Amino acid sequence: MRPWTVEVERGELVESVHAVSLVALDPDGHPFLTAGDPARAVYGRSALKPAQTVAALRAGADLTDAEVALASASHSGEPIHLEAVTALLVRHGLTPDALRCVPDLPLGADAMHRYLAAGRTAAPLAMNCSGKHAAMLVATAGDPDYLDPGHPLQQACRDALTELAGPVVAASTDGCGAPAFATTLADLARLPHALVHADDPVVARVAGAMRAHPHLVAGTGRLDTVLMTTLPGSLAKSGAEGVLIAALPDGSALAAKVADGAARALGPVLLAVLRARGIEAPEELRAVATPPVVGKGEPVGELRVAATHHLAG
Repeated sequence: MRPWTVEVERGELVESVHAVSLVALDPDGHPFLTAGDPARAVYGRSALKPAQTVAALRAGADLTDAEVALASASHSGEPIHLEAVTALLVRHGLTPDALRCVPDLPLGADAMHRYLAAGRTAAPLAMNCSGKHAAMLVATAGDPDYLDPGHPLQQACRDALTELAGPVVAASTDGCGAPAFATTLADLARLPHALVHADDPVVARVAGAMRAHPHLVAGTGRLDTVLMTTLPGSLAKSGAEGVLIAALPDGSALAAKVADGAARALGPVLLAVLRARGIEAPEELRAVATPPVVGKGEPVGELRVAATHHLAG
């Protein structure tokens, strides 16, 4: 099956094209939309964080609901995010120095400018995965080896992913330093569906916390946060290299992977799936999902899902 294509139009020409594989499930868990190869192996990257949070909670991590959302986040590094991660660590007798994620700057552009203006430099706390790492530290009582692939917590993360999505078909190391797991795209689509249809109280708590605290899951102007804020009942988590999992208000769910890793292709695909479910996307969501292509600061084109594509020469 051919992948969907997302065209980037500038003026009268299609300037770029992104191929997107997709699996979307109805509320009963049956596929209703597929594009590309559902059996392709995909590293879910940060889209797997909800499953890792399930593992941390089952390992005994003492987290508030807001901290559960933060543990599942790829936060922008806004002050509310950095303060919350610090508070979580301090509450458990730890400091940001205990974090083993790589030093980084805030993910959000505005947050990064504010951070640098304060004279700060790259640090593990500012890394977008610091909430997950803080939760893992809490779950392991501050064990500095919590990232070791053989650590019981990382084995529990793998087991939780297998339970909620499907078998791990490959493993490596994620950008933050934690183990990275791959499943098929079809199995990845099962993850958001399992989260929002869960009978297990721990799994249901993760979904509920993310929905209740969407700003902690991503940040200002981010697709994940805006979807959950403007369409109550939704759940979303993006991952590096063009990955998105989402559950929609009607209980349907999807997983998408952009072949070239361009995250800008995810928004048009999400809007197309919403249309297929008869769900109207609010204006704020449409603005974030399909920002205009600009020239000299003015709109000169658009992003759109298209059946065919032509590259500008």
